[in-house]
Amino acid sequence: MLHIKGLTKSYKGFPVLAGLNMNIEKGDVYGFLGTNGCGKTTTMNIICNIIPKDYGEVAFEREGLKIGYLPEAPALYGYMNGYEYLDFIGACCRYEGNLNARTAEVLEITGMTGSAKRLIKGYSRGMNQRIGIAAALYNNPDLLILDEPTSALDPEGRAEVMEIIRKLAGTGSTIVLCTHILNDVERVANKVGILRNGVMAVESGLREIKEKLGGNNAINIRLREYTPEAITALCGIDLAARSEANDPGGVTLYAKQGVSEKELYNKVVITLAENNILPEGLEFKRLTLEQIYIGVTTGQL
Repeated sequence: MLHIKGLTKSYKGFPVLAGLNMNIEKGDVYGFLGTNGCGKTTTMNIICNIIPKDYGEVAFEREGLKIGYLPEAPALYGYMNGYEYLDFIGACCRYEGNLNARTAEVLEITGMTGSAKRLIKGYSRGMNQRIGIAAALYNNPDLLILDEPTSALDPEGRAEVMEIIRKLAGTGSTIVLCTHILNDVERVANKVGILRNGVMAVESGLREIKEKLGGNNAINIRLREYTPEAITALCGIDLAARSEANDPGGVTLYAKQGVSEKELYNKVVITLAENNILPEGLEFKRLTLEQIYIGVTTGQL
């Protein structure tokens, strides 16, 4: 669908993108992550041909590929109502079908039919986002790019917008979701790219990323007798141990890079048995996307 190679962009001599590579396949829901100012919005603006690149390749699978784009803060015309605004969008993008029918369709998709006759200036932030998504969807885009679609929304508004994205993902839409709300990415994305220092630090399927960084898996152990000797024995299997402050009998062991979940479990069980340590329980603490994100953006992973 979209392949980016060696993309660079600088502003007044300051490099924002420094050789970005990015690959999005048809049907992907791609979580595009990174800290503020790392170049995510710049990348999306280049993809949408809003700003020029300096160097690099931005290649689509075919000519004439249609893109729908929802910026972080969509600028809407408050003096229009929802119907009027979307009809206007349809005219701007030269929609070839029936405007009235398509307007009604995208209003239904985004749950805005009941509010379409109200002036946009009276819309809530969540309603603005939903109308913005409706506009981005209007021309049946091949690639839908959403920049912080749930930013600053209350829990109800965020849930409504995420439900729209989830339904679109279920239809096979190709979506780029740029957000700092990592739980949202885990709910809908099948692929994740994490930008750091102007390059793609990590890009893979969400499951594959967790498996690839499996050496940072952790296992929580509750011990009947918590002793320094027990910790020394456990550290002897190349693990970093940390006692749990809120659980006097709890110890969390963090596997080093390259140790899989299965290897971690086997080593812990064998070491416990060899040292006559009887645990009250074993529980895996898998890395969350948030932990991976923090590790990658800080250079720890």
